[in-house]
Amino acid sequence: MKISKLLLSIFLLSVLFISCDDDDEPQLPKGDYENGIIVSGEGGTTGSVYYLSDDYATIESQIYNKVNSEDLGSYLQSIAFDDTRAFIVVDNQNTITVVDRYTFEKEASISTDLMLPRYMTVYEGIGYATNWGSTADDSDDFVAVIDLSTYQVTSTISVGNGPERIVAENGKLYVSHKGAWSTNDIVSVIDIASKGVSEITVKDNPDELFIDNNGDLVVLCEGLTISYNDDWSPKEKSPVSITKINTTTNTVDSEIIFGADQYPSLLTYDGSDYFYNLGSMIYKLDDSATALPTSELLDTGASNLYGLAVENDILYTLDANFSAESSMDIYDISTKLKTNSVAAPIGASKIYFN
Repeated sequence: MKISKLLLSIFLLSVLFISCDDDDEPQLPKGDYENGIIVSGEGGTTGSVYYLSDDYATIESQIYNKVNSEDLGSYLQSIAFDDTRAFIVVDNQNTITVVDRYTFEKEASISTDLMLPRYMTVYEGIGYATNWGSTADDSDDFVAVIDLSTYQVTSTISVGNGPERIVAENGKLYVSHKGAWSTNDIVSVIDIASKGVSEITVKDNPDELFIDNNGDLVVLCEGLTISYNDDWSPKEKSPVSITKINTTTNTVDSEIIFGADQYPSLLTYDGSDYFYNLGSMIYKLDDSATALPTSELLDTGASNLYGLAVENDILYTLDANFSAESSMDIYDISTKLKTNSVAAPIGASKIYFN
């Protein structure tokens, strides 16, 4: 009996030591572009992707070209991700290029049955990409359903004009309709199982959208430009709003309407606060607020503020240049101070955390 207990003790201790050794074993790096920030640029002749390490010590330009010795073409609209891959959407090329998200080595190209793809999301191993369709036809817009094991478009879902951003939640796809080259005022709701489509009417030109911590769909409706200033900046728009949609009832719960001459073009969310711009200024709005703040968080001084992201109390902005490198400025939200400024792609527009 004593020998049996001794042997059992030795066995348990050996298992414990092996487990500890496994836990302590360092994880191999997944690739050169792990643990950093990915910035995409629409480009002039070709879109491009830059990488910035988390400690800001390393900035690398043109990473897709460097790894694959080829260009992406114009215009790089957006990038979507799953656990291991990045899906680079280039609208004028009618192409979604698939790469390893950490090495950026090309794995595939999806170019059949797409027409001006814009944004993509991945849900339960299936890709869903919005497409504007033909410029001559407002009724041929669709969401492409993509088998990510074969990289083939297996079906399409017809939707209203100008589908733009897309998010997935609880078996449904939510699509904002900015209206392509015209205008629209709807958010489509697609039941993934049945592919049935319903529509929610919101203010004009909905663009950014995301699910907040309460499970609501939050949409920035940018408004329809009615008249322009001499420099082609908006002079007058239809009402602009941050709109909350109840995803259980698919109805508008609330709207915060912006005042005259207040025309935000960017909106992001960090899990408790919204951040939006008015010109070069950034504003912070608590996600439970019912009215807009009366003063800005900070002024970026950007001449063309074109991208915005927030993570871990750090705010990132893109000041886009379409003929030379853009710049990405980095701010500590708690101090409201700029802590860094680095180069970004031509036509820099999107920021992703890798």
